[in-house]
Amino acid sequence: MKQNLSFSVNEVVPYISWVYFFHAWGFQPRYATIANLTGCDTNRASWLTTFPEEERPKAAEAMQLFKEAHRMLDLLDRDFKVNTLFKLCRANADGDNLIIDGVTLPLLRQQTKKREGGPFLCLSDFVRPLSSGIPDKVGVFAASVDADMEELYQQDPYKHLLIQTLSDRLAEAGTEKMHEYIRKVAWGYAPDENLTKAELLVEAYQGIRPAVGYPSLPDQSVNFILDELLGMKEIGITLTENGAMHPHASVCGLIFAHPAAEYFAVGKIGDDQLEDYARRRGMPMSEVRKFLGANLQ
Repeated sequence: MKQNLSFSVNEVVPYISWVYFFHAWGFQPRYATIANLTGCDTNRASWLTTFPEEERPKAAEAMQLFKEAHRMLDLLDRDFKVNTLFKLCRANADGDNLIIDGVTLPLLRQQTKKREGGPFLCLSDFVRPLSSGIPDKVGVFAASVDADMEELYQQDPYKHLLIQTLSDRLAEAGTEKMHEYIRKVAWGYAPDENLTKAELLVEAYQGIRPAVGYPSLPDQSVNFILDELLGMKEIGITLTENGAMHPHASVCGLIFAHPAAEYFAVGKIGDDQLEDYARRRGMPMSEVRKFLGANLQ
């Protein structure tokens, strides 16, 4: 099953993680609580008083930035969309590989235990093994903003940066809304899920959605395999020769439904795992090193 979902900007705004938006502007998480307020300016003034006197100028900056971000979002809503694409695929695990619709996706195994006594995890652990003879399911997804959105206000550095940081958040927010639809409707493994937006943003749902470039899926060249499965051009995403996505405000990855699925960091890998991974990818070690530099000892 493959489906393309496009959302208006204002449809995905409730799914924005404002903590990451404010972090991009150099604000600590406590200033992002401005996004939790509803109502009038009186509430915002009261919010300011919760900060020590010396922090109130910074809090006032955060308040102003939040207002300007919403004004910009309202403008973007007139002309632009957030585009998502997903495919629910037949899948099985074969050791540290996933076999997805007949395509092999090699993965890396965690090198430092997440907790004492726990296993060394690999994403393939959350999928039925091929030896079971029982097919399982894995989701593959991509999301992006309209390419022209990132090109706005290039002569205005402040507004251009505001567009860039909002575009990143909108792509992630569109992914969050798409994933909610997958869990409740398309895949339907959690049809009765009834989470608040706050619970969604802390990922209180069943399953995980690791994106390429994140700690459990660090190899950017995996984008080429996902593109083979998805056809990302359908929503305007193209890949550079190194696997980077354009528009920059794009995200892609995998979706797992297993109740025990959890996020982890692969961490530093040794030459033995690097050699094994390169063999499974069918790539020379020198090429693999280029994509896994941050994970090499």
